[in-house]
Amino acid sequence: MASETPAPSSGLPPTLLDLSTFLLARIGRSARGRLAEQLAERDLRLWDLTVLAVLADFGPQAQRDLVQRLGIDPSDLAKVADQLGAAGYVERARDQRDRRRVSVSVTATGRALLAELEAQARAVQDEVLAPLDAGERQVLRQLLLRVHHGMEERRGAV
Repeated sequence: MASETPAPSSGLPPTLLDLSTFLLARIGRSARGRLAEQLAERDLRLWDLTVLAVLADFGPQAQRDLVQRLGIDPSDLAKVADQLGAAGYVERARDQRDRRRVSVSVTATGRALLAELEAQARAVQDEVLAPLDAGERQVLRQLLLRVHHGMEERRGAV
């Protein structure tokens, strides 16, 4: 398939438009900003969505395991968990076998919120990917997953 580099109507130089990494960063920054704006309307951040999704998908986690899984600073995760806990979206409890460990789990209220946030995230995704048809979106997703998994493998090999 021939490369289809659009005319630089955006004022960006063709050199940058030819760099997939530049395009990924620019599109990602824009999409992230749109989603962050919507989350901010609820006094939430991307980390809140991320923590809720991890807990819903993988079940209760030790707080230190969440730190490792997400690559977040422990004090930042503590703040996120505190705020989500105060709002009733997650529960934190001491591990009965090891009192030093704090386990975090999503509540029913947190799951309901996550469903709403996921709908918002999908709406942003639909807006960003509007120029693509359903088949192209699926191909893009598959390619991005391959790149993501490749990066994870290289990161693990280091």
